[in-house]
Amino acid sequence: MSGGHAHALHIHGHSVVHRLPGHLKVAALFLFVVAVVATPARAVWAFGLYASVLGLVAGLAGVPVRFIARRMLVEVPFLAFALLLPLVGEGPFLEFGGVRLSEAGVLAAWTILAKGSCGVVGSILLAATTEIPNILAGLNRLRAPKAIVAIAGFMVRYLEVISGEMARMRVAMAARGYEPKAFWQVKALATSAGALFIRSYERGERVYMAMVARGYAGSMPTFGDVLTSTADVVRALALPGLAVITAAVALVVSG
Repeated sequence: MSGGHAHALHIHGHSVVHRLPGHLKVAALFLFVVAVVATPARAVWAFGLYASVLGLVAGLAGVPVRFIARRMLVEVPFLAFALLLPLVGEGPFLEFGGVRLSEAGVLAAWTILAKGSCGVVGSILLAATTEIPNILAGLNRLRAPKAIVAIAGFMVRYLEVISGEMARMRVAMAARGYEPKAFWQVKALATSAGALFIRSYERGERVYMAMVARGYAGSMPTFGDVLTSTADVVRALALPGLAVITAAVALVVSG
């Protein structure tokens, strides 16, 4: 780790990756993901190069492998679905360890595993090296739809508030002896979920009215501007540029 402290998404650090402007890192991730998606699934060598690029970024930023692995758990349901594709896909088939697998299913599973994992790791590295306000400011600078940026900003800001409210409700339920052990005992849990939704909705209305009273007109104010040098642009786009070239070569070779 680069040093400092860490929370759920961001790792405090002073590496060359941390110092890059947020909008350049968002653009770099976008180019990288486009290159990964455009790469033919049979070009296994290309995905090995993409993994090396991600590993190099993680090394430069000082992001531990354990940190990335924990946050990749969000991908597990999709990987579980992908592992079923070779068993339910159509022919032609191949034998592997006495199991009959669909070739199309194996290719589809590999596509989900390789491309999905590259996108997830890239997003984890962006969040680990860029604070949320800088990501939102970068999206604004890249002319992303203001409504989407505003929704994302409020979602991030109030996620911890709602999580804390849910934790307090769970403690209150446990203090009253609620310990469900059967499916038909989840009525109280469903009721609390409805109450949490109503509380969150009402809190959102109050916050919005307070913002309007203070001059909110549909977008959050921005303070200052981030200076971008040519060196920053070169650093940010070097590795995504390599990924784009790799995808182009893979398309030509496979074509």
